[in-house]
Amino acid sequence: MSNLSALDTGIVIAWIAFMIIIGLWISYTSKKETANDYFLASKALPWWAVGGSLIAANISAEQFIGMSGSGYVIGLGIAAYELMAAVTLIIVAKYFLPVFIEKEIYTMPQFLEKRFDSRVRTGLAFFWVLLFVLVNITSVLYLGSLAIVQIVGIPMMYAIIGLAIYSASFSVLGGLKAVALTDVIQVVALILGGLVASNMVLNAVSDGGGILAGLGQLIERAPEKFDMILDKSNPEYINLPGIGVLVGGMWVANLYYWGTNQYIIQRSLACKSLEESQVGTASAALIKVILPLIVVIPGIAAYVLGADISKPDEAYPWVISNYVGVGFKGIALAALIAAIGSSIASIVNSAATIFSLDLYKPLVMKVNSTDEDTPDNLAQKLTPSQEKQLVKVGKWSSLIFIIVGMIIAPQLGNLEQAFQYIQEYTGFISPGV
Repeated sequence: MSNLSALDTGIVIAWIAFMIIIGLWISYTSKKETANDYFLASKALPWWAVGGSLIAANISAEQFIGMSGSGYVIGLGIAAYELMAAVTLIIVAKYFLPVFIEKEIYTMPQFLEKRFDSRVRTGLAFFWVLLFVLVNITSVLYLGSLAIVQIVGIPMMYAIIGLAIYSASFSVLGGLKAVALTDVIQVVALILGGLVASNMVLNAVSDGGGILAGLGQLIERAPEKFDMILDKSNPEYINLPGIGVLVGGMWVANLYYWGTNQYIIQRSLACKSLEESQVGTASAALIKVILPLIVVIPGIAAYVLGADISKPDEAYPWVISNYVGVGFKGIALAALIAAIGSSIASIVNSAATIFSLDLYKPLVMKVNSTDEDTPDNLAQKLTPSQEKQLVKVGKWSSLIFIIVGMIIAPQLGNLEQAFQYIQEYTGFISPGV
């Protein structure tokens, strides 16, 4: 870690070792004999695990790197995704979760089969797996490795492999329970580390005047970056089309993401009760309100400070490299690794869940669904050996998906704004769902 001090290096190594040990310990001590245990954490997650895991699964390199990059180019307008998400989470808690939990849904393709038929379930299950692997996993690995390369100074492939191993250590063996419980630890780290980076760069903008003075300087020196509703004359209007953001398509993206996206909603479906699930989801909404300070403001600060970067997605790593001090740089990098690792683990687990329960079980094991399918009576259709087979398929598919992501991730290097890439390809499926 040539670009880090010994103290920063020690902090990062200690964090990685700590999380791998915790993840492996949870994996080996968790009950995972059945598909319900592995894919839905035995439906026993408490509200605090749901809330923390929702944020940890959501906040990743997409936000730290991608949204900071969009903040550098567009400004605070990109924070509409975060602020609207807070409202969307309340809607999901109030209106979506009661339906899902009453119907005892365990995957979104299963819900769509109940709503339509098995053809819809199978078709969208294939599409979701491809989307998660080829878009989400690869983009998070690429963006995360991009940051590490710039901050630490190691080859990109080493960073990608390291992030993949880190994520796999608690996602492949332990299933959803290991992912969700490690998320709770990681969400604390990513928020604190993100606040450290924001505080230091804003302090630099204000010449030591602190956060509020720094924000004031940003508004004074780059007022155009604080337009929440873009004018048609703005070159980024095509990405955030003015008032249409508030009354149009972004609601589709948000309701899809928070209400029907498997790697997000799976936490709420694995909760011990509807009430706990709703409280956990609402707590995540509160955290979303403060996230623009962490994931957008550093990008605007980089613009004001005249960052010497070749593409917008380099804005956040530039901030950490130039304005976060010794010791704190290790904390900020650990937070970034926590965000990346938790998101990859979540996406991998959910891709494996859909592949195993919505594709492998009905198409290979020939165990077809009925209207009475629930996580509890699923076991009545499967023998103990079939249950073990399904869990094994989940583990192996998790591993394969991570490897595929590692292979494809370096190919994303020609993207200008990776966050917009993710939204664009997700948009091919979200309106229909």
